[in-house]
Amino acid sequence: MKNILKKFGLSEKEAEVYLAALELGEATGFRIYKKTELKKPTVYYILDELQKRGLVSQTKKGKKRYFVAEDPGKIRKKIEDNPKSFDEILPELRSIFNRKATKPIIRFYEGRQGLEEVYADTLKYKGEILAFASEQIFHSLGQEFSESYVEKRIKAGIPVRAVMPSTENLQKNYIEKDLAQLRATKLINPRKYNFPIEINIYANKVALISFRDELGLIIESDEINRMTKMMFEFFWVALM
Repeated sequence: MKNILKKFGLSEKEAEVYLAALELGEATGFRIYKKTELKKPTVYYILDELQKRGLVSQTKKGKKRYFVAEDPGKIRKKIEDNPKSFDEILPELRSIFNRKATKPIIRFYEGRQGLEEVYADTLKYKGEILAFASEQIFHSLGQEFSESYVEKRIKAGIPVRAVMPSTENLQKNYIEKDLAQLRATKLINPRKYNFPIEINIYANKVALISFRDELGLIIESDEINRMTKMMFEFFWVALM
């Protein structure tokens, strides 16, 4: 596999680090370093380079950085010459990648830029977004960002169903535009249910956004995603 990965743009050392990260799932740079035969500074440098190329993602827990290898299919999408050769090892790469499926992957994002990255992640996948939303996005990230996000979502053809508190601002900026913006909305009493955070349910993920703390959390888990979908559907039916 390492030799074939080298044919598709990865150096030998990059291939070694990527395969180590792929097998470990979510892991610190130190654990990845221990699984390779490379020097520690080299491993950390390569991890940063792989992250820039979209093959590894990073999150923080406390002061520690954790790395997660992305789906091998991302490499496949970039291949133009002789893709059949890569297809020969893709099932094996995916089998390594899927070993971590039983353990949820959690990514943390901080600050305004971090919150914007959480929203950007929701647009990387086809399929419906289910949302417990509020008007806090306008106050924290601004009207311009909110409108830009909606435009990108519409362009990507991603519909959304949302449960929101019934405020004047949301009715003015959202409800009246539901049809044009690929959205269906149901309103609830803001005095009883004024959501302090936003929850987006999509793909096999659940994103939680705290505007007050400027903290975003993405949980990648089939089971957690399935459970939160059921909770959303319960709300949705109850509000009919």
